[in-house]
Amino acid sequence: MSDWMQGDVTTNGMRMHYYRTGGDKPPLVLCHGFSDNGLCWTRVARELEVDNDVIMIDARGHGLSEAPEGDYGPQTMAADVADLIQALELGQPVVMGHSMGGATTLNLAANYPELVSRAILEDAGAYQISTSTDDAPRRSNLAVWANEMQTKSLEEIMAIGREQSPTWDEIEFGPWAAAKLQMRPQAMGVRARPRPPWREVFARIQCPLLLITADNEKGSIVTPENAAEAARINSNVRVVHIPGAGHNIRREQFEAFMDAVRGFLAES
Repeated sequence: MSDWMQGDVTTNGMRMHYYRTGGDKPPLVLCHGFSDNGLCWTRVARELEVDNDVIMIDARGHGLSEAPEGDYGPQTMAADVADLIQALELGQPVVMGHSMGGATTLNLAANYPELVSRAILEDAGAYQISTSTDDAPRRSNLAVWANEMQTKSLEEIMAIGREQSPTWDEIEFGPWAAAKLQMRPQAMGVRARPRPPWREVFARIQCPLLLITADNEKGSIVTPENAAEAARINSNVRVVHIPGAGHNIRREQFEAFMDAVRGFLAES
């Protein structure tokens, strides 16, 4: 990323960090998943920067952005990105998000339709996160995992990543590991509050939206039934299933993922 620029803007009352490939090209905003950071999109950005000005954000509590106290739900994060789009004068960019960042993207497109021309969700949006007491053990385990990661060195975390995800390209592990060391405790709040019902949010989408799904048996979250329902709810929604991948679709089936993304962008 030696020739990429980076900077900060004030969004929704906090300082948000971003990376940008630049150039007089159509803007594309990328929103990462929980415990990642903007540079976790590096491989994708390198592919797309030829035709796009790619902006990779660090979400609140992640990367080099601030970690304010309070709400970390998708509506708040959508407001963060809305402010960034306006601060950078991006007009009406394409926005793509993975997991947590996909929920941000979905709510951004629904709540700020004037700021999004097209939206892409990577295994995101069409599911409901539980905030009930039944889910408390899972949230506790996630916090333990995050805290344990921060006791390790960058090299140790990269080694864990290579062992857990042997099919990922080597380019993924550096940013993935660095992001684990940068994440702050406040970011755990992403699972602590109820989310807007996903069906109601999908119903409000006014722009073309591509929902990329994968295999549930490999860890993908969005089920075929929910994906089909999202498409039934709103004719703007298109679903592409990529087999052989789990939750990290782009990391596990990169070429197929990029083919789906490029095809969708070519229509704009």
